[in-house]
Amino acid sequence: MGKGGALSEGLLKNIILSYTYVAIWIFLSFTVIIYNKYILDRKMYNWPYPISLTMIHMGFCSSLAYILVRVLKVVEPVQMTRDVYITSVVPIGLLYSLSLWLSNSAYIYLSVSFIQMLKALMPVAVYSIGVLLKKEGFKAKTMTNMLSISAGVAVAAYGEAQFNAWGVALQLGAVAFEATRLVLIQILLSSKGITFNPITSLYYVSPCCLVFLSVPWMIVEYPLLTEASSFHFDYVIFGTNSFCAFALNLAVFLLVGKTSALTMNVAGVVKDWLLIAFSWSVIKDTVTPINLFGYGIAFLGVAYYNHAKLQALKAKEAERKPDSETGRLLDESKGENLTRRNESGNVYHLWPERNDCIFKNKRSYDMVVKTIFDDIRSKNLNVNLKPSLNVVWVKLV
Repeated sequence: MGKGGALSEGLLKNIILSYTYVAIWIFLSFTVIIYNKYILDRKMYNWPYPISLTMIHMGFCSSLAYILVRVLKVVEPVQMTRDVYITSVVPIGLLYSLSLWLSNSAYIYLSVSFIQMLKALMPVAVYSIGVLLKKEGFKAKTMTNMLSISAGVAVAAYGEAQFNAWGVALQLGAVAFEATRLVLIQILLSSKGITFNPITSLYYVSPCCLVFLSVPWMIVEYPLLTEASSFHFDYVIFGTNSFCAFALNLAVFLLVGKTSALTMNVAGVVKDWLLIAFSWSVIKDTVTPINLFGYGIAFLGVAYYNHAKLQALKAKEAERKPDSETGRLLDESKGENLTRRNESGNVYHLWPERNDCIFKNKRSYDMVVKTIFDDIRSKNLNVNLKPSLNVVWVKLV
């Protein structure tokens, strides 16, 4: 096959792989959400203990992450001091544990479809908190977009047939904690040059979450679990559920690493619509036309937000290209100067031996000077060389 055919095959392979990564992430994300709903919902598996379920996930993920990092050495641990861990990672772990606790609790009171609609407020929360913490600059155009998303979610909430105020409060709290966590990651970690992939993130953050969740668990759920003497831990249900949660983090690592974060955002929109359709058709949750109309408004706002972010990234990339080109030319110039210096040094150290040979042959002063200058001219060394003592001696004679 010709060169063009080979390129086409390579492009086709990349496209297939990208769609495969997207499909894996959508499937696992979809599975974890439905699985959590199944376990926590009183009408299904009827195990309404969200803190306990989150702790099982964190314990499982901590153990597997430790094996991958320390035993199998799949990824390298991040180098950080104890002070950095306490001041940067621990606060993020606290926010993450609160976000997971509240979001899992919301499944007890709200439908899957309505929860996905409420999650559309995430860009609004991230931008608002970023502005408050001075990580983002206030822009009237962006805020107008945020208000349109909020209005769409409000319409969807107005049309919700199974509206539960406590469930909405839990989900909005989860969105607020998660948005704060995302902003603090930029402030506390990225600004210090610390970056986590999903595996190292679980390795460092999951143990924190486990410790923080143990406090409300002892107060809220432990007494209830001790009273429910008929309960027996189902290793198959909770084991597969925890494995799906861990696999989802690996899928995030794979998707973002092989494509981009923007691809994951777009895939997330597809996943949300699939979950709404599944919730309506299989779980038989009620989805009203007002629900869909409101979420449609929010969806358009989120899509425009992602588009604006993409354009901003392209503009920054375009600005970096001239700078990188200038840097490349400077590096080449430095490399050329370094080469010249090395050559001049070699000539300088070789001159004494060469000049000794010249003087041993008892050549005339003019012949010696001509030989040396011809040598310099032939090497095109545009530098000032310190002549050897023999050359000085020739000039003095």
